[in-house]
Amino acid sequence: MREDICTIPVTDVFEVKDGCPICRMYSILEGRAIDYITGAAMMEPDVRTVTNKKGFCGDHLYKLVRQKSGLSLALMLQTHLDDLEYSLFEKGDKDGKACADRLSTCFLCEKINWGMDHMVETIYVTFEKDKDFRDMFSSQPTFCLPHYSMLLNGIKKSALKKYSHEFRTALKEITHNSLSEVNNDLKHFCSMFDYRNRGGDWGNSKTAIERTLKLRAGENEDIK
Repeated sequence: MREDICTIPVTDVFEVKDGCPICRMYSILEGRAIDYITGAAMMEPDVRTVTNKKGFCGDHLYKLVRQKSGLSLALMLQTHLDDLEYSLFEKGDKDGKACADRLSTCFLCEKINWGMDHMVETIYVTFEKDKDFRDMFSSQPTFCLPHYSMLLNGIKKSALKKYSHEFRTALKEITHNSLSEVNNDLKHFCSMFDYRNRGGDWGNSKTAIERTLKLRAGENEDIK
């Protein structure tokens, strides 16, 4: 798979001020990877050799089906099942190890995760070198908690030197403010079910549950 499919300028991601930028980055990379594998690449021999071995996780299988690729997707899945049948039953798998190994891999997950690792490393490098990007980073509305933890834990091994404290401070402040806002709206949402608040102003609390899910678990296309 071409590496440029899973790379994008980090400034393109951070220019948008809507939700967690790292979730947005993942969504862009995933979309590109799915478009790639459901296009002409699906029939390329070298790609098929890898997809036959790696397969796809359940989540990505369903996303591939939604692309309506029809015959080309069926052909790719059929050769994957041929490979699985040989590996698991004809070749022999007495203790189930081959099954566990083969069913734990995903061609798309591996490519997307490679892209994410590369892009997160680029975030640290760009923050260290580019003032405009530091301002862009610090003006983000939120980071989901899984990606907050990922970015925070990655600082020690990153390219951040002079600006590591500024990065950490901005990341913590943005995420803390976002959490406090969502938590207050969630409390208000719950209070509106008290009969004493009947007819009161719900404010922004009507979307509190959805925003809590996005903050706690990350963005998901099924959460609207």
